[in-house]
Order: sequence, then C-alpha cells, then structure tokens
Amino acid sequence: MISIEGLTVEFSVKPLFRNVSFVVNDKDRIALVGKNGAGKSTMLKILCGLQKPTAGVVAIPNDTTVGYLPQVMKLADDTTVKEEARKAFADNTQTEQRLERMQQEMADRTDYESESYAALVEKFTQEHERYMMMGGENYEAEIERTLTGLGFERTDFDRPTKEFSGGWRMRIELAKILLRRPDVLLLDEPTNHLDIESIQWLEQFLAQSAKAVVLVSHDRAFINNVTNRTLEITCGHIEDYKVKYDEYLVLRKERREQQLRAYENQQKEIADIRAFIERFRYQATKAVQVQQRIKQLEKIVPIEVDEVDNSAMHLKFPPCLRSGDYPVITDTLTKKYGEHTVISDVDMTIRRGEKVAFVGKNGEGKSTLVKCIMGEIPFDGKLKIGHNVQIGYFAQNQAQLLDESLTIFQTIDEVAKGDMRLRINDLLGAFMFGGETSEKYVKVLSGGERSRLAMIKLLLEPVNLLILDEPTNHLDIPSKEVLKEAVRAFDGTAIIVSHDREFLDGLVSKVYEFGGGRVREHLGGIYDYLRAHNAETIHEAVAAPGLSKGGARPAGTSAAPASESKQTPTGKQAYAEHKEQQKKLRKAQRAVEESEKKIAKMEARISELDQLFMNPENASDMQLVTEYTELKRALDEENDRWLMLSEELE
Repeated sequence: MISIEGLTVEFSVKPLFRNVSFVVNDKDRIALVGKNGAGKSTMLKILCGLQKPTAGVVAIPNDTTVGYLPQVMKLADDTTVKEEARKAFADNTQTEQRLERMQQEMADRTDYESESYAALVEKFTQEHERYMMMGGENYEAEIERTLTGLGFERTDFDRPTKEFSGGWRMRIELAKILLRRPDVLLLDEPTNHLDIESIQWLEQFLAQSAKAVVLVSHDRAFINNVTNRTLEITCGHIEDYKVKYDEYLVLRKERREQQLRAYENQQKEIADIRAFIERFRYQATKAVQVQQRIKQLEKIVPIEVDEVDNSAMHLKFPPCLRSGDYPVITDTLTKKYGEHTVISDVDMTIRRGEKVAFVGKNGEGKSTLVKCIMGEIPFDGKLKIGHNVQIGYFAQNQAQLLDESLTIFQTIDEVAKGDMRLRINDLLGAFMFGGETSEKYVKVLSGGERSRLAMIKLLLEPVNLLILDEPTNHLDIPSKEVLKEAVRAFDGTAIIVSHDREFLDGLVSKVYEFGGGRVREHLGGIYDYLRAHNAETIHEAVAAPGLSKGGARPAGTSAAPASESKQTPTGKQAYAEHKEQQKKLRKAQRAVEESEKKIAKMEARISELDQLFMNPENASDMQLVTEYTELKRALDEENDRWLMLSEELE
C-alpha cells in the first residue's frame, strides 16, 4: 500500500535516516520503535505527506487513504462533541449529491444499450459501494458507537468540546480518524490519553476493522496486542522484524550480541593493522606491505553499534526557598462549566515536602484543579496558596507551547539568566542535547525531545511547589526513571498527575482520587491505594464500579468482604466524615498558627525589655519589671499551650 525507497532525511551533519527502504502491506500491524529522537514521529509525518524527505521516494497509490494522529495537535473549540465527530463524514454529503445526480441522469437517459450508459451504471455502482462502506446514511449510529467506545457518555455528545480536557479532545480527533476508515492508520502515541476500557476497545477495533496500521507507543501491552511486525529505527537505518514486540525484544538482543562481537572483532583487526603500520612504517623492506595495510584500512566499513544505554539524561532540580507549612489548602472548592460540574466541594490540605498523586479517569477534573491552583481559571469556594510558594508547572501540552522557529539553544538562551547563561551547553548536555544537537530546530524534535526541552525550561526557575501533569507521556523508560529519581530528591512539594503506577511507586505518600465530581484522599503510596481498591492498575482502580460515581470507600481503608457491606459506610457518609475531619484539621492548624504568632510577639517584646534594662536608669522601673515578669509567665503558659495544640494536630 505504501512503498518507501532510498529514504534519507538530514537535519544536521549526521543524517536521521540513510537509504531506508521498506513496504507497508495490507493487514500489516507495524510497531515503529526506537529510542527518543531516533525519528519515529518524523517517519510517520513523511508517510502521511506532512514532511518531505531529503532524498528518496514515498509511493502511495492515488486511491489509498491515510489517517494520521500526531502526539500533539491544535484542536478546535467551537463545536459540540458530536458535531466535531460528524466532520469525519464531510465527504458523505458530496458523495450523496454525486449519486443523486448520476441516478437522475440514468432516469433521464434512454440509450440503455450504449457503452457510455454502461460506464455510467458501473461508476454509480462503485460510488454507491464506497458510499455504503463510508457509513452511508447510517453514519450517525457509527459516530455514537465510536464515541462510546472511546469513553464518552451519551450526555457528552451535545457538550461543547471546550469543556473537555486535552486528553478527551484528543479522543475526539482519534474518533474522527477511525470513522473515516482510512486504508492506512498512522498513530503516534494513541494511548497517552486513553483509560483501560478505551485502550481495550481500540485494540479490538484495530484488530477487526483496520486495514494497515503503523503505530508508535511506549505501552508495551498495547503494541503486543495489536501488532504483528516491528520496525526498529537504529543507527540511521531500519531493522525489519516480522514478529510481535515481545519476540522482537528477544531477536534484537541476539542481534545486538552478534553486532557487539562483530564490532569488537573489527576493532581488534583495525588495531592490529595500525600496529603493523606503525611498526614497519619506516622500513624500506616492508614498504609494500605497509601500503597494502593502509589501503586495507581505508576499505574497512565501520560497524555501528546501537546507541542503547550509552547516554542518559541527568536531572536535578535546583535548591528552592522554604515555603509555608501548607502550600495548598482548599475549602469547598467547586468548578462548573455551565450546567456541568467538574469537581465539587473539594477539601484538600497539602503539607510542605509532601509528594502527592492525582489519579482518576480523563475528564474527572485533575487538570481542572491544577489550573485552579495555578490561578488560570475562576472557581467557587476557597483556595489558599501558602506563604512564599513558588510554583513550577509542567502541563500536558507543554511541548505545544515551545516556539518551533527557534533552535534548542535559542529556546533556553531566551529564558536563562545570570550565570546560567554561561552554563547552557552543560545543561543541554545533561539532557542529551549536547554538541551539534543543540542547533536543531524545535519543529523537528520528537515528542520525547520536546518534553525534555520543556523540562529544562522548568529547571531554570527555582521553585518549591512542582506540578507535573502527565510528565511521562512522551518519555521512554530510562528517561522516566531519571525524572522519578529527580522528583524524589526534590526538597519541595510535588503534585503529580499520572496513570503510571511504576512512576508513582515509592514517590508519593498520598493519593487523591478524582471521580464523579468528588476528590477523595487516600493515605499511603500508590500500591496501598491499589490494594484498597483490589486493583492491579490505576486504570482498574478508577474504573471500579461505584468508585467514580461517588461510591468510593473511605480513604486509606481496604475493601470489605461482602458480608460486612452493611456495616461499611456509603460513599456519601465517608465523604461527610472526611469533610468533618478536614474541618477539625484546619481548626487545629489555625490554633497552632495563632499560638505561634502570640509566642513570636511576646518574645519580641521581651527582647525589647532586655535592651531597656541594659540602661541603669530603667533597672529600677517597677512598671517595666512587672511587665517583664508577667510576659515571662505568659510566654511559659503559651509554650505549654502550643505544645498541647501541636500534639493534638499531629
């Protein structure tokens, strides 16, 4: 269906691809793999015609249709969900009009035996078959099936797209592409914004309905369930494996071992030849042999070894100022879009130094609450940002906010200040953008590379409250581990929105679950949260019956046996108890803060009196002496009271 011959792409001195050739056949399910920056997204753009190669030919038959889902895209916000999905059938109206014209022409003509009439009938038949394949007059039902499969409720169909989070809007774009039923589907990280049910539905759709698929994904289970062929981009060329991803990993390991042995043997051969040349270079009797060795050395084609694990991102957040004890406190915070309530009566207290996770289905309000904290959108209720809090925000669409007309170096040079401007190259090198790579333009970077670049910009400002919204979406596994260690070592407070349980494991000490307009607190790590829901993954936990619609168990408790269900409080009761507990907590916190203010005020006055008593004239002033004595007694009492209140708060 698509034939690639002699493909070469050059962005700098070193080509991204060299003389690459392969064919995408009907019913191929291809996983396009390679490290971040290897050129996976670039290859998809070339296949769909959005980008031209430096050399080579991409041959696509005229009647072959291609559908492309990029990692990031600019989305329209001026229609409802169903109206946007209906755009996939824009051709249907035109086809329907052509069929009506041909049908009218056949009714008007009387030359039934002529060749032109037979040709008209044949053309009408073909057009009609194509029209029916595209959904015909039943495309409304097809739209509803696809939107429902991707997780939308029927009540969502008439809601404006602007009310949905970025993840849900990407689902709308995916629905439009699937509804067009293209001959070749090009999908770049399609599961980044899907929950477990939607991923399973997409797997089934691709297996049963799609013709040819080329996809890029870091979701190992997904590509294993969908693909039957693996194309690896490595060292500027393509290695074609006619197997699933798991089998590819085994074959790739064997190939790499052979590659390393061949590389080592070649290096030994080169060393031996050079040693001979150096030893006999100046002996006239060996001149012929030396020249032969020099020519032999020139003819050797160096064996390239995959750059696997040879480089790694080194990430460390800069020291930050100390914030107040409670960077974020919310009280009955509510956010609505028209009649639709996203989150309601959120009571939340995040202490300094805590690492907390926001989990829940897409569209349940995680990013909405983050935007409230950032002050980007209005809301009802109360939200208090603590004293001296400096926020660093890594948004889902951070990569889209980068200026594509700048190079990597220029992007960082624009925001770097002071001494950091002298260390830009060192910083870029730590993020695997060293050397000539720093001169690449942002527009040619992959999603993973853009995410790393956006992370550098975040690092240039010392912050003490770090908000990361799906930071691992475009990162490979080694980069995820580096980011995880950096966040773990971060001495400020962190809020992490993620569905990646391995990333959150050992990183967070509290989980906030979003569902049904409510936010519930679960003390403990991510696996404590999963055990409480009797789930293996975060997707299963947030999709468990009753949990996302207000039936969650009390935070930090385990699932009760069925026989005890009558004694277990309902979600509404649990929420009321939690809300009451939060009110008591805030009351205790205010009491401690008021006590600390009184102590500070009395200590300041005692210091003033001490200075006054340094003057001999005041030493006998009974009024000052009495004040001093009473202050010391009151200070001792307040210190005792503060200790009691602090113990009560703990």
